[in-house]
Amino acid sequence: MSNSLDTLLSQGTEELRLVADEASLRSWQNRWFGKTGEISNALKRIAEIPAAERREYGQKANSIKEELQAAHDAALLTFREKALEEDLKKGSVDITLPGRRPAPGRLHPSTQTLRKILGIFGELGFEPFTSHEVEEDEVNFGLLNMPPHHPARDMWDTFHTTRPGWILRTHTSPGQIHAMRKAAPGPLRVVLPGMCYRYEQITSRSEIMFHQVEGLAVGEKVHLTDLKGILLAFIQRLFGDKRKIRLRSSYFPFTEPSMEVDMDCILCAGKGCSLCKKTGWLEILGAGMVHPTVLKNGGYNPETHSGFAFGLGVERIVMLLSGMDDIRQFWANDWRFLKQF
Repeated sequence: MSNSLDTLLSQGTEELRLVADEASLRSWQNRWFGKTGEISNALKRIAEIPAAERREYGQKANSIKEELQAAHDAALLTFREKALEEDLKKGSVDITLPGRRPAPGRLHPSTQTLRKILGIFGELGFEPFTSHEVEEDEVNFGLLNMPPHHPARDMWDTFHTTRPGWILRTHTSPGQIHAMRKAAPGPLRVVLPGMCYRYEQITSRSEIMFHQVEGLAVGEKVHLTDLKGILLAFIQRLFGDKRKIRLRSSYFPFTEPSMEVDMDCILCAGKGCSLCKKTGWLEILGAGMVHPTVLKNGGYNPETHSGFAFGLGVERIVMLLSGMDDIRQFWANDWRFLKQF
């Protein structure tokens, strides 16, 4: 068996020596390394070798395989260098041509929309305020009027960390506490952008991570009409100056009163279509007047100060603006999807 392998090596080396170009080299590679090639057949015969000789045979067969592969790679490199040299001599490569322009990077659609949202609120007098993505449970829930075992906590499925009492924030609302404690007792008008995390089933409509923008204004004379005016101005600047809004009563533990804010459908202008589920309205964000308990926890006197807050999902805004129907596309890293933006 050893003699047959020596013969195989000699034959393969000799045939490779006679190869004249890259096309012939591909034929040689197929004959020797294809599924039914000489090397493949030699390795398949290992099972037929007596057990006492099998190890020696296998080692030698693999050694021959590596030797022929190395010889092939060296021959391929030689042929390609020769082809390049001939091309240069013939002038088929014009070295005076300008280089190919590399494809520029692009901002993620969420980042583009987030910057647009922050730009609009900046024009309305709101200053960006960044907060932590890993929060204490007390700040994420307790100081927002949700003590332990409060049923409202079930509204936010939570990722817990290995450090007791610390979680991945479920919303940007805990940033309100940090912002108020830094500004109190003075006036405050901020937007808090950032990533949020929820332990939810991933579907076309829900993800475990997403961007939110929280808005907060606190002062001695802040009213519900101020909130409505700010939200109407924001929506008309983002979606068009003919948009209308409506406020629906809702519940959030950190605002009172609380409301959902709807916009007339951008596709059917309120007539009813598949996008708005025949209602004529699209849910945009949640809002309300800051609960007195939250104001107090933030360092303000609820007897003299009041405030409003609102929160919106950035990816949901992108989906409305672009007609997307699957939130999972944002984190799939599919260049075909991302380059559309």
